[in-house]
Amino acid sequence: MNLADALNLGCMCQTLSPDRLREQLETDPSLAGLTQQLAASHPHLFSDTAVFLDAGTRDALAATVSAIERVIALPAYQHYTLANAPAIARHAFGPSGVFMGYDFHMGADGPRLIEINTNAGGALLNAALARAHRACCDSMRGLFDTSTDLLHLDETFLAMFRAEWRAQRGEAPLRTVLIVDDAPDTQYLAPEFALARQLFLQHGITTAVADARELQWHDGALWHSALPAGQPVDLIYNRLTDFDLSDPSHAALREAYVAGGAVVTPHPRAHALFADKRNLVTLGDDALLESWGVSPQDRRILQAAIPRTVQVTQEQADALWARRRQLFFKPVAGYGAKAAYRGDKLTRRVWSDILAGDFVAQDLVPPSERLVEVNGQPQRLKLDLRAYTWLGQIQLLAARTWTGQTTNFRTPGGGFSPVVVLPSLEPAAPGIPSTPHSDNHVLTATP
Repeated sequence: MNLADALNLGCMCQTLSPDRLREQLETDPSLAGLTQQLAASHPHLFSDTAVFLDAGTRDALAATVSAIERVIALPAYQHYTLANAPAIARHAFGPSGVFMGYDFHMGADGPRLIEINTNAGGALLNAALARAHRACCDSMRGLFDTSTDLLHLDETFLAMFRAEWRAQRGEAPLRTVLIVDDAPDTQYLAPEFALARQLFLQHGITTAVADARELQWHDGALWHSALPAGQPVDLIYNRLTDFDLSDPSHAALREAYVAGGAVVTPHPRAHALFADKRNLVTLGDDALLESWGVSPQDRRILQAAIPRTVQVTQEQADALWARRRQLFFKPVAGYGAKAAYRGDKLTRRVWSDILAGDFVAQDLVPPSERLVEVNGQPQRLKLDLRAYTWLGQIQLLAARTWTGQTTNFRTPGGGFSPVVVLPSLEPAAPGIPSTPHSDNHVLTATP
């Protein structure tokens, strides 16, 4: 057991300062009261307890992300994957897609990739949370990783959006941004939309949060009444879970995207290449990767990091049912653990729904645990790690702690937790660098 594991299972230190959290969330007068609102409506969104991570594990996460991005950049991978994707995913306008989310469980033999998500929520909230946490153990202050700095992370996020804009529009000025979802005020992470809006406004970009169903496409431009009259939408920060924009209520956005009339990020192509759960089958197929010329080192990294994943078919139904207790079942276009099932909880009725649907089965990787204090009593919560990335670089690491079958924000003592990276006490695994590459830019909570 490394130092990080020992602290996760033995230290109940609560490091969140409510006053500092309020300072971080309410950075502008327009955000006044946001912290109080979250406390009332989202009582289990933020944990008081940080999660510790070994530096070697951090390096393994970064190596996995980099290896996957190199595979996905291959023409052979893109041809193979897009052949089974919606036609809209074949449009390539330049943007890569902001806030990719790589979710990991910490297995006994290292981090295991559970899934990849486009428009992964929580990055701005987690950045504010990490800045608000205080170091718990002064005697260990010298052990914390201080190689990165959270103070300028919001500027890093803004630069990412500007780069997405330039990838499609060159040096044309970015004037307006629209943050869209269906009924955005009712979304669980709606407070983050307010943070994103304020970030853009602070840098002189006219921005609004709006319902995607109210967009209008005409005269070669995308319009919404939330923006000032006469100002079309330049860039859409897309928080929809209609990943291929096939919902008829999103017809205006779809038409604008296909015509290149607005920069949309993240977009259908990013979802098809990264987040479709069938891609985990492909990324774990060593023989297929070898045939595409993927390096032995990258193949070793992916074999170690990606749990065996197969597509659920009628032909394999009996074998999968027999092994169900060792499997986790997910819809190929799923998100947020919706319609995802642990095999040991399956009923015959749910199994029939899985067979009739479009699912993958993944080897079950139990999450690791974090000891927290709840009402004065110690309690072990499950935890997973999320790497927020762009262009294969990790921008922020965050954790989520919970109890139950799937990740949730209903657990007392649980919620988003900042990640504190500690020095590795063991050598890195073969093929994984023992120290961070200078181009990984891993940003973590530091004291």
